[in-house]
Amino acid sequence: MKKCFSIFTMCCLGVAMAHATEQDTVNRCAAIISQFQQMPEKAIPRDVLRQAKGLAIMSVVKAGFIFSAKGGQGVVVARTPHGWSGPSFIATGGGGWGLQAGAQITDFVIVLNTDAAVRAFSRGGNVTIGVDLSAAAGPVGRTAAGAVMPTAAVYTYSRSKGLFVGVSLEGAVIGTQRQSNFNYYERLVRADSILSGVIKPPPGAAALRRALGP
Repeated sequence: MKKCFSIFTMCCLGVAMAHATEQDTVNRCAAIISQFQQMPEKAIPRDVLRQAKGLAIMSVVKAGFIFSAKGGQGVVVARTPHGWSGPSFIATGGGGWGLQAGAQITDFVIVLNTDAAVRAFSRGGNVTIGVDLSAAAGPVGRTAAGAVMPTAAVYTYSRSKGLFVGVSLEGAVIGTQRQSNFNYYERLVRADSILSGVIKPPPGAAALRRALGP
């Protein structure tokens, strides 16, 4: 019963996400960055963004009754000598069990504070938050001391709607979506070529790059 329900829930999530094109995902990530910056009391400090080596941005849907499933899509970008790179597509998913009911959509911004964090996403495989990269909740508020040396390889920020509480990315496995990269760039491209700036950002990424700022 548990297995059947988890499969059913994951299929529902998959169907919903399948309707989103790669450009839809990029546009949604641009909107997420803008929305985070419109929350003065919870905004990502400008200094944190200025010092960031890269960012991973995604929306994760979690739903279930007793048994739960989650899935999410987004992009990762990196700072290059010529500005922000084009987007490399990422996704996460999984199941769980516990006394929980409801549904939740959570927007995540993961600030990559180190070159090693960018390299982890450049390998084109999976990255496990808290295992491959140390993670900490990022400072918030426009007056936060963002210039302080980062305490973890990545800072995580989340913005949630729904009934679940205690959202965390600890242990989440985030994988590169090679097919989405192929679809978006219309050719076979590697994550490291995108994030290093070797691959020129396509015009469709302009809104996201503007939202990220200098």
